[in-house]
Amino acid sequence: MSRENTFNFSAGPSVLPDEVLEIAAAEMLDFHSCGMSVMEMSHRSSVYMDIFAETKANLKRILNVPDTHEILFLQGGASTQFSMVPLNLMGENGLADYAVTGNFASSAAKEAAKYGRVNISADTSSDGHTRIPVQAELKLSKDAKYFYYCANNTIYGTEWHYIPETGGVPLVSDMSSNILSEEIDVSKFGVIFAGAQKNMAPAGVTLVVIDKSLAGNELPITPLMLSYKRMIDKDSMYNTPPCYSIYMLGLVLKWLDKQGGIKAMAELKKEKSALLYDFLDESRLFKGCARPEARSYMNVTFTTGDKEMDALFAKEAAASGFLNVKGHRSVGGMRASIYNAQSLEAVKALREFMKDFEVKNHG
Repeated sequence: MSRENTFNFSAGPSVLPDEVLEIAAAEMLDFHSCGMSVMEMSHRSSVYMDIFAETKANLKRILNVPDTHEILFLQGGASTQFSMVPLNLMGENGLADYAVTGNFASSAAKEAAKYGRVNISADTSSDGHTRIPVQAELKLSKDAKYFYYCANNTIYGTEWHYIPETGGVPLVSDMSSNILSEEIDVSKFGVIFAGAQKNMAPAGVTLVVIDKSLAGNELPITPLMLSYKRMIDKDSMYNTPPCYSIYMLGLVLKWLDKQGGIKAMAELKKEKSALLYDFLDESRLFKGCARPEARSYMNVTFTTGDKEMDALFAKEAAASGFLNVKGHRSVGGMRASIYNAQSLEAVKALREFMKDFEVKNHG
């Protein structure tokens, strides 16, 4: 089995554009005739500083990041932000609001409770995290230091299709799995963070976009490497940054421009997801897991309702070249992740495979 006859639907690390991988392969041993691989060069060298600066500038342009905000390239994955956010934003004896709509938001809320008070503004666990709370459901605290939500829930296949109104309380959002898939008003957010390995680059770099006015108030116990202010002051280079992942992010951003930018990705995600959801809504065998109004554009979760049948589908799909469609171990079923780099061709092929499987197994 080769890349030419497989489709990778992994939730992360996820598929990358072929063009990006081909450029990285061509530049692997010698980047632009400098005599070194990007993996080998000093992060302080002029060659690498140019890569870093270009990537940061392109990201600022593509996301339309205002001058009030700073872009940081950090390490530790999005999970490290579960600690970094409260350490920097909560303050002594502080309070923060958390909307728990999935596994990662739940973990973030539990981590924040180590450093201050946490108000659970909404919790969809009683509904199996199959929905997103509407604005009127959110129980907001007037004295909260921030409101936290996970914009897209990869495990459950749900997505927030609105930005919560918090009455001036800073918004903090984990956008790991839907960043760069639609235009957002960055000025509305105090902190946006995203692990790269779903929609931006290989694992290794974590993007943070922060309102600079929120930095500098970290708790005294904040570890050296978890201070937003320190990382802003050092332009993400207090220590060696994840150099190669940042370089790969730069290549993905250039590819994104060639595709028509975020606007084009927003249209494409609607087309790709509709192919699967429309089929699921008419299917006699499969059914979608998330409620229609909360469905994710990035992660399509579905099941037959029978564990053995689900297992058979995942097995036959893999044998036919549809890789990583088995659902998360905590919920079972199936999941097709269709991030920016996933082709329309791949989604159409998966839909046809699902149709054939249904005919064979549902009479």
